[in-house]
Amino acid sequence: MSEETTELPAGLRTVADLDLKPALEAMLMVVDEPATEEHLAKLLERPRRQIADALRELADEYVMQGRGFELRFVAGGWRFYTRAEYAPAVERLVLDGQTARLTQAALETLAVVAYRQPVSRSRVSAVRGVNCDGVMRTLLQRGLVEEAGAEPETGAILYRTTNYFLERMGLRGLDELPELAPFLPEAEAIEAETQEGVPSFDPDAPDDGPGAPAPRGTDDVDDQTEL
Repeated sequence: MSEETTELPAGLRTVADLDLKPALEAMLMVVDEPATEEHLAKLLERPRRQIADALRELADEYVMQGRGFELRFVAGGWRFYTRAEYAPAVERLVLDGQTARLTQAALETLAVVAYRQPVSRSRVSAVRGVNCDGVMRTLLQRGLVEEAGAEPETGAILYRTTNYFLERMGLRGLDELPELAPFLPEAEAIEAETQEGVPSFDPDAPDDGPGAPAPRGTDDVDDQTEL
């Protein structure tokens, strides 16, 4: 009587037995933020180098095949993205003709935070020349900026960009930001402006009401649109 051998169902196979590339594709299809090589290696019980090589091979294969998506290394991890030339089709499906972008005021404020981080709200206001309370609140709510401790000298809350910001901008890290520093005021000029005593920003405080700080210059009003 011959002995028959049958392959175990996929659900009963160990992760280490799975074909690496299809396993990576399956995992990256469901992530909601870029997955790091270290995390994927731990989950799949493989060496990081093997994971890194497989990811780069997959990325190259998608380019060679001209697929409508691509695998990118962004914000310290890997994730699937729509290929740029097919963005109009995706926008029509998702947005249905509506635009969903940050206002000019929000983009300018976000740029100041990105290049000056960690930076206080008062220094952001000094660079832009207007009160940025409403816009900073929008950026916090959208997850594009976050608190980064307090300034030792004044106790003012400091802000920095998040990994979500890197992901949305398609950057591996802040070192990939374009050189824009020459267009921003020098630190000494900003320091002189902030000595005028613009109060620290409280993200939970209402925009107006008794005891609210007087706006410095014209107050930015953001329309709450997303990036």
